[in-house]
Amino acid sequence: MSFEFDIQKSKLLEGVFIIKPSISRDIRGNIWTSFIKKHIETLLPDQMYFKHDKFSISNQNVLRGIHGDEKSWKLVTCVFGAIQQVVVDCRKDSDTYTLYESFNINEDNQISILIPTHLGNAYYVNSANAVYHYKLAYDGEYIDADKQFSYKWNDPVFNIKWPTNNPIRSGRDK
Repeated sequence: MSFEFDIQKSKLLEGVFIIKPSISRDIRGNIWTSFIKKHIETLLPDQMYFKHDKFSISNQNVLRGIHGDEKSWKLVTCVFGAIQQVVVDCRKDSDTYTLYESFNINEDNQISILIPTHLGNAYYVNSANAVYHYKLAYDGEYIDADKQFSYKWNDPVFNIKWPTNNPIRSGRDK
């Protein structure tokens, strides 16, 4: 089994990386590695490293986000199911401010996205359910929801093309 990664820079958003692992498939299913320190942490700023992981299980038609903060780097993927992953440039001094990039992550396109600070993270669940994984790197203590920025999922400034007009959302995301 190979532990290689194909790492590509986003062609649209500076600092965003698309990471495709090598996947071994056979009659049992598949197996892949999502993280190897020496390959992935080199993409982070100096002295930054991953500190903790979070998982979210969501049902079909759930939309989470747009959230972010000024100090957390996120390595995100869908480990089961199918999602539309969206990364939004919320950096007011950026040439790509308000632009977004969208990725379909599923069994056929098992990628991870590295999202730098000041960019918004959101995803929509296309399958019956999905397991979403966040790997977080930051200095100091973690910034939780009460100190993160949030934008409305259908903010006309971003004009994100979601597959529905009526997703299931939390109070925060409404």
